[in-house]
Amino acid sequence: MSGVDIRDLHVRFGGHEVIKGLELSVHEGEFLVLLGPSGCGKSTLLHSIAGLIDVSGGSVEIGGRDMTWAEPSERGIGMVFQSYALYPTMTVERNMSFGLRVGGVAKAEIARRVARAAEMLQLGPLLDRKPAQLSGGQRQRVAIGRALVREAGVFLFDEPLSNLDAKLRGELRRELKLLHKQLGSTMIYVTHDQVEAMTLATRVVVMRNGAIQQVGAPGEVYERPENLFVAGFLGAPGMNFVAGTVEAGAGGAGLALRAPSFELALDDAAYAAYAARPAPGQAVTLGFRPEHVSLGADGAAEALVQLVESMGNHQVVWLKAGDVAFAALVHEAASFVPDQRVRFSIDARRVSLFDRSTERRL
Repeated sequence: MSGVDIRDLHVRFGGHEVIKGLELSVHEGEFLVLLGPSGCGKSTLLHSIAGLIDVSGGSVEIGGRDMTWAEPSERGIGMVFQSYALYPTMTVERNMSFGLRVGGVAKAEIARRVARAAEMLQLGPLLDRKPAQLSGGQRQRVAIGRALVREAGVFLFDEPLSNLDAKLRGELRRELKLLHKQLGSTMIYVTHDQVEAMTLATRVVVMRNGAIQQVGAPGEVYERPENLFVAGFLGAPGMNFVAGTVEAGAGGAGLALRAPSFELALDDAAYAAYAARPAPGQAVTLGFRPEHVSLGADGAAEALVQLVESMGNHQVVWLKAGDVAFAALVHEAASFVPDQRVRFSIDARRVSLFDRSTERRL
């Protein structure tokens, strides 16, 4: 088990700088997920750690040793790619043991490692099969097993579930989480899928344009996004946003967010722990999650139902209040129809406020 320390990392392809002075410490034994949209630099960062691409500046330390210019085989890593990259003419056992055989590992040790990985990944009955005889999920488990037999200090996963259907992704997510619990190894995982990030990660690193936007536990990043990008990227449906101005509340008491057709009294307690308290006259963007909107006869304001999406165990109700459109998440069995008028309230203790000019959280 090894930690990874990245210092002032720069990666350029031609004249384009993909990663710009990035700093990141990955703790021993944690499951760190690199999350972001396509092209944000997350796979480039992973490949830099693996030694698959050359860096333009900075350093990569693995287990306390400088590995910036070491060969991939010398870094003590196991890597799982998006594509299975299995040898079609080899059995599952031969695919898993190939790297060990090439490396001259003793036969008894190879057998021990393959048997251990096969037991963890439920591959025992499949060891004599070839890749063409396996499902997509089974092939990806073989690819994971091939990495596990290396008994590496760090395991790297580059979007390993993106080629699978939704059901298989859910099953393999659980298997990976249990695998991490069993091994206690350091794992770094790249994905653009926020569900994978939220369910797998010890910590999430949200990236954009080659730079880190926020690092934290999944719940922390979701509940307290540091900027508008993070707030909008996490959540399905995403966070609702309303541009407005902070003004004195009704009767001069407290503060309120006011927009042309929207008003919300702000809860002072929600901002007691933040560095910058909103000030009257400040231009802000209000953010609130769909699950923090409640619909009912005792609601503080009225909105028009525009669309209802039934998701099985919940409904997403799309609403419009004046010129402000937003979503509400409803778990009750209430029935809503388009063009219906409903009362709603927003939990002011759970909202986020962002400075309009900097897009940073207040």
